[in-house]
Amino acid sequence: MKVIKRYGLRLRRKKYRLRAMRKRWQLLPVADRTDLIRPRDVLCFVTLRNERLRLKYFLEYYRDRGISHFFFVDNDSTDGTREFLAGQPDCSVWTTDASYKRSRFGMDWLNWLLMKYAHGHWSLVVDPDEFLVYPFCDSRPIPALTDWLDASSIKSFGTMLLDMYPKGSITAQPYHDGQNPFEIACWFDAGNYQIKRNWQFGNLWIQGGPRARLFFSERPERAPALNKIPLVKWNRSYAFASSTHMLLPRGLNHVYDEWGGEKTSGVLMHAKFLDTFTLKAEEELERRQHYANSHEYKAYHAGLNEDPNFWCKWSERYINWRQLEILGLMSKGNWA
Repeated sequence: MKVIKRYGLRLRRKKYRLRAMRKRWQLLPVADRTDLIRPRDVLCFVTLRNERLRLKYFLEYYRDRGISHFFFVDNDSTDGTREFLAGQPDCSVWTTDASYKRSRFGMDWLNWLLMKYAHGHWSLVVDPDEFLVYPFCDSRPIPALTDWLDASSIKSFGTMLLDMYPKGSITAQPYHDGQNPFEIACWFDAGNYQIKRNWQFGNLWIQGGPRARLFFSERPERAPALNKIPLVKWNRSYAFASSTHMLLPRGLNHVYDEWGGEKTSGVLMHAKFLDTFTLKAEEELERRQHYANSHEYKAYHAGLNEDPNFWCKWSERYINWRQLEILGLMSKGNWA
């Protein structure tokens, strides 16, 4: 990159870090158990609102895969989310009623917590409906992956967000507290993805899948981004620039091999499309706290009025991570 562009990105990273330090005053501690964190623990960071129904399985899933401590920012939930999390022995919880939109959609809050608590730790930043699938996840915990990444001098791990959905109407099968969501939403699109490179930040930009074909068929360029870098060996000088789509410094976004090989990568299985989604979309449309004046939720609301069926004859039923690698959606690279 030219010197001027590199300098501009350094200034932007400084701005994001300053924003995070300023926004820290919006966070009120509910349960602070950070004194329990050990030097080699893998940490998980989440911003959420009214997700009580999902949390039992979410915590079970990531505990089973070796996450040692969870950080939650609760954005003024009214369904018992905050109280439930405060009672979990491996969770530290903050609450805020400040604007999600004006905190850069929660990233200012998380950048502050990462800056303060995650330095030197591998840290996973996800939503409560995102579940990390990585090579050998059926037999190796996340710390085995991060140990290998450390040994390979790799500081960030890239994934594609894979939208999962049921066969038939999403309202036909009710989701229950603690249930594995993929017992219901077990189908996905194996293709229909477009990839381009963001030359400014160096990351890939992926769009497509079921949301593009159902909700954004007339304007596919407005479909949500599916590229994510959720797992990072954090340093207090880092900052997420746009959700977990891209980070600064710029080199952390190079989670792919541009010289013909394949770097190790994973998938975030996305359990958004359950029967709870209709009410969630209505709530978020009314709040108008999401990106680009909530145009994504406007599209959802319009499409959901027709009670759509995401399934089509090209849909694939999920089996395991090896299936995703065969389909080219993730790679084990040279991790053996």
